[in-house]
Amino acid sequence: MDRLMAMQVFVEIVDRGSVSAAAEALGMSRAMASRYLEGLEDWLGARLLHRTTRRLALSDAGEQALATAREMAALADDAVAQASQGGGAARGRLRVTSSTSFAEAQLASAVVDFQALHPGVEIDLLTVDRAVNLVEDRIDLAVRLSNRIDAGLVARRLAVCHSVLCASPTYLKRSGVPKAPEDLHAHRCITHSTGFAAEYKLWLKDELTTIEAQGILTANETSIVRAAALAGAGIAMLPTYYVGDDLARGDLMLVLPEYGLEPLDIQAVYLSRRHQPKPLRLLIEFFADRFGGETAPWDMGTSLPRPAVA
Repeated sequence: MDRLMAMQVFVEIVDRGSVSAAAEALGMSRAMASRYLEGLEDWLGARLLHRTTRRLALSDAGEQALATAREMAALADDAVAQASQGGGAARGRLRVTSSTSFAEAQLASAVVDFQALHPGVEIDLLTVDRAVNLVEDRIDLAVRLSNRIDAGLVARRLAVCHSVLCASPTYLKRSGVPKAPEDLHAHRCITHSTGFAAEYKLWLKDELTTIEAQGILTANETSIVRAAALAGAGIAMLPTYYVGDDLARGDLMLVLPEYGLEPLDIQAVYLSRRHQPKPLRLLIEFFADRFGGETAPWDMGTSLPRPAVA
């Protein structure tokens, strides 16, 4: 039995949820995939998966074996990639995920420019406003806006995401312009239903004021929050990478511009520093160069207040 292939089959079965799906992904028959799994179980002397008519579930032994099998499969993929590429052009396929708003405003154009430099790299860009499971969704790289990282993952900070309170001129003319944080209690707010608490933490130098947002409209995508703000629904907290042009055109106006909001790190998140495929290493470095530095490119030339804790 090819034990390395058996481990690869085992990993594919776990990731894809069935023997049939794993066999299709690996280009073999279902019967062959089943034989590899049975051979691996015979070699290890333990049942790795509990099989029912509806689903597969890892046994205790399977849980313990999965990490090693996954590492061995990754090492094999890396060896093939390095042998085929050598010092030549990068080739391969990467699955990348990001929030919809960041992908729309910044990441899509960055990916296009990266592929112009490395035309042999295919990229599958998945956009969702939630944190996906890198293993289950087979993600090579996640670009996340967060000040924390899950255990077992590796992160590299690319840039800092600053946000502002803003509203349309129509709304501010109708409802008045807040002069102090407490004035927000009397205003209609548009809030994000995931990733943000329904409150604003406003910093003036080293003094923090926390205001509960009076949300009249909640959305799970930043693009909808922005659209509602542009339509005059109320005051919204939005990232500068997404509304910089709106502010420059005057379609949105800053609210309490002397106050800073808590920043978020923009992080490249991946599974391991070891044995990274060449395309992934190049993409991370490209993003770090593109978005890095003391000030993110979309904030160049602005003079927004920064929290003392940033």
